Amino acid sequence: MAAASGSRGPAPDDEPSGTRPFAAFEWMLSARYLRARRKEGFISVIAGFSFLGIVLGVATLIIVMAVMNGFRAELLGKILGLNGHMLVQPIETPLTDYAAVAERISKLNGIKLAVPLVEGQALASSPYNASGVLVRGLSEKDLRGLPSVANTIRQGTLEGFDQGQGLAIGKRLADQLSLRAGDNITLVAPRGAVTPMGTSPRIKVYKIAAVFEIGMSEYDGAFVFMPLPEAQAYFNRANDVNAIEVYIDKPDDVGILRGAVQAAAERPVYIVDWRQRNATFFNALQVERNVMFLILTLIVLVAALNIVSGLIMLVKDKGHDIAVLRTMGATQGAVMRIFLITGASIGVVGTLVGLLLGVLVCLNVEEIRQFISWMTRTELFSPELYYLSRLPAKMDFGETASVVIMALVLSLFATLYPSWRAARLDPVEALRYE
Repeated sequence: MAAASGSRGPAPDDEPSGTRPFAAFEWMLSARYLRARRKEGFISVIAGFSFLGIVLGVATLIIVMAVMNGFRAELLGKILGLNGHMLVQPIETPLTDYAAVAERISKLNGIKLAVPLVEGQALASSPYNASGVLVRGLSEKDLRGLPSVANTIRQGTLEGFDQGQGLAIGKRLADQLSLRAGDNITLVAPRGAVTPMGTSPRIKVYKIAAVFEIGMSEYDGAFVFMPLPEAQAYFNRANDVNAIEVYIDKPDDVGILRGAVQAAAERPVYIVDWRQRNATFFNALQVERNVMFLILTLIVLVAALNIVSGLIMLVKDKGHDIAVLRTMGATQGAVMRIFLITGASIGVVGTLVGLLLGVLVCLNVEEIRQFISWMTRTELFSPELYYLSRLPAKMDFGETASVVIMALVLSLFATLYPSWRAARLDPVEALRYE
């Protein structure tokens, strides 16, 4: 470092000869200040807690956002994979021409599948238990067109479904009734045959042809699929259906295709899309996600404030060093950069470690959940409460980048004031009170 020349010291804002911003000596001094000596142990403890706070804050934000994204994506995929994106219902007359209407709708661009169905409630029972179920009648071809059901058959088969070989039920319902594929299940419908004594319940025994497991407890425990002709007869439908479920390629295009579907029906129909049917649920998820982001951001903010307090104490402790540096020719900018590097190093390294920790946890979140459940012997993610049988995590690149950038910006801003205080320190006053 060049010393002051002549009787006049260097101008406060002039760079000493042979140095440039963020020169090697600035990094060297910053690294030295990060390695606390015995008398500076308290400052080191503050810096350590600041580092730990940023690591935990960034990791927690990434993990929580990924889990909530995965939770929403899994629910959206399972709900829409079974319920469809649009429900087309008749208004004036029964939907007896359902085959022709479904054919016209399925030929539209962007439409993946149009499924005529009969739907009704019943009581499913076995010699061991009973449970309320939602019975859906549809053809074997349409049932195979639903990957959430056709690709998750755990017992039995869908072969010969249209020929009345039996019903397809969810695994949770099968477990609850202590049944499996090949066993008999009894369905009781409240609206059966009309007699002079009134309407009597309809009771019929069916064979279980297949057991599926969608992975959503509410569906696996409540849905029963029945051949369409049998469902029409069971629920007293006069060769008509309740509605037509429409599945499209891109769920977000439902508003664009709504008019085309209504025109293709060629009859008065009422259309309800997935956004209307699940608006309250998904809006609640979005609000919870935003609130969690704001709350967890406070962890990073508190860690950044710890950097401020630690740097202020470091500046006060290094007043003599700052005075010596200024006397030797270091500029205010050099002093400010030294402490800026010191504080920013905590934030940058803490953010990167937090990012690594968050990514590792997100990639192994289900295994971690199972391990903690095994250790504590508790159910951390109950399917009955959260609808899903596993804990999902879906990282979004833009969201993760925003968390990292936010932590870096907060850490950088936290170092500005203490660094400015260090640069403004009067060397004469610092040496006088040393």
